[in-house]
Amino acid sequence: MIQSLDQIFLHLKQWLLSFVSGHVPDWASQIASSLLNIAAVLGVFLTLFALMSVLERKILGRIQNRYGPNRVGPFGLFQPVADGIKMLIKEDIVPARADQIVHFLSPIFIAAVAILSLGVIPYGRNMTPFVIDGGILFFFAVGSATELAVFMAGWGSNNKFSMLGAMRAIAQMISYELPLIITVLPVIMVVGSLNPDKIVFAQNYYHFGFLPHWFVLTPWGATAFILFFVSGLVESNRTPFDVPEGESEIVAGHMTEYSGFKYATFFLAEYLGMFAVSGLAVTLFLGGWHAPLPWLRFVPSYVWFFAKLSVLLFVFIWVRGTLPRMRVDQMMNIAWKFMLPMAFTCLVSAAVWHYNGRRLQGWLWSFAIIAVVYVALSLFLDFRRKFSPRTYRFAE
Repeated sequence: MIQSLDQIFLHLKQWLLSFVSGHVPDWASQIASSLLNIAAVLGVFLTLFALMSVLERKILGRIQNRYGPNRVGPFGLFQPVADGIKMLIKEDIVPARADQIVHFLSPIFIAAVAILSLGVIPYGRNMTPFVIDGGILFFFAVGSATELAVFMAGWGSNNKFSMLGAMRAIAQMISYELPLIITVLPVIMVVGSLNPDKIVFAQNYYHFGFLPHWFVLTPWGATAFILFFVSGLVESNRTPFDVPEGESEIVAGHMTEYSGFKYATFFLAEYLGMFAVSGLAVTLFLGGWHAPLPWLRFVPSYVWFFAKLSVLLFVFIWVRGTLPRMRVDQMMNIAWKFMLPMAFTCLVSAAVWHYNGRRLQGWLWSFAIIAVVYVALSLFLDFRRKFSPRTYRFAE
């Protein structure tokens, strides 16, 4: 019964494919299987996007002691429907001197990149939409095309503010993409595979019968997870790193000349990118779809994955409602002077942990390396001057 519940979606897919198998060639059956996978991913994450769009405003309202959406439907739950209708009927304005083709393709391209990134993440036991041996490599290869889409939006708009916003976004994303990728390397090195399913399987057992063997519970894994999560905040243009889209201080960055459904597509891509980064963090550091305790394995695997994903998404919202926006110089200083050296330190620390047999001695040496480098960077980098409050002087 438990096994059937865990594999219910796989059985449903096989049942649907049974209507075409035997009547069409094998290549047509493979195409049908891929289309079902694509439809499932789109259905789940578009629904999650609609749900997150209202829950985020509800949670932020609670944090800021105000009401969130509460007028459209019971408890404001139909707010995503109202937003969708509003965006569909709004006029699509394109600047007269804009590059029409590039301006049109940019939101489509950035959304397609985010959707492709979701295709290689294992959402449960035997529930990876597209199993690729180099799945992690595919994730970052596809995700790096986001910079191109952002540049297309700025260039195609033929607007100086859009172009400046696009260049700020690209500089920010490239700076934090380096620590994002480097923090993944220790996991790949320890597991010896670029396959997300094998990485999840490597976190399958429990220490002392109850302590999960998740990489986040090692010194290098905890440090890499924090660096990965912060880099994911930047890559998703989320507060406090949403400098390119700081609507309260500047124009809306590379999206300045977009309106209607094209504007909504950029926000869809931002949320899908947030889902993809959070899903990869769950896969790499939080045991994927494995239960946190051995006696909780009766809960379906996909429930555990989306429970962990929901926790990370809540932290995204929590950070947005708590921290103020950073200055761009502060962001670049942290990326190049602190996060990048710490990411390389995680690589060395993981190697020491691995070649000491993954025992207590290796754990202590790994922790010592992380601690020494962290203290050294804290002492030698003058962040106090960078983060000191500014003194504003006004004319009498």
